Amino acid sequence: MLTITQALVDQIVAHARQDHPDEACGVIAGPEGTGRPERFIPMLNAAMSPTFYEFDSGDLLKLYREMDDRDEEPVVVYHSHTSTEAHPSRTDISLASEPNAHYVLVSTADTDGLGEFQFRSFRIVDGEVTEEEVTVVEAY
Repeated sequence: MLTITQALVDQIVAHARQDHPDEACGVIAGPEGTGRPERFIPMLNAAMSPTFYEFDSGDLLKLYREMDDRDEEPVVVYHSHTSTEAHPSRTDISLASEPNAHYVLVSTADTDGLGEFQFRSFRIVDGEVTEEEVTVVEAY
């Protein structure tokens, strides 16, 4: 289960809307070993594409060094889908390299008639995708 603050959800959704029609992407870091997402880090989609996201390799290296210096780890890896539901694509699954991370997808398309976006979280380990419950709290 992913427990995340409303403020972080709002930041992810705002980033997805801001970058639309391209996919948005980023990371939420947290203290190592806690599984608690705390620090919102929006990233540039180097692919600048409405159907694919890619972290810039230099930015990603810088981020991992920064997290290492701060005793943090990537708790959430997020990106948006602009015209499909919030579910990992085959490409998303093949690129998932953080077995302990929550993979959050936000769809900026109303694909289910439930509103203008979906916010869903998944675990992706060795190509296996499992959707998980998301609990939104005001504070930890």
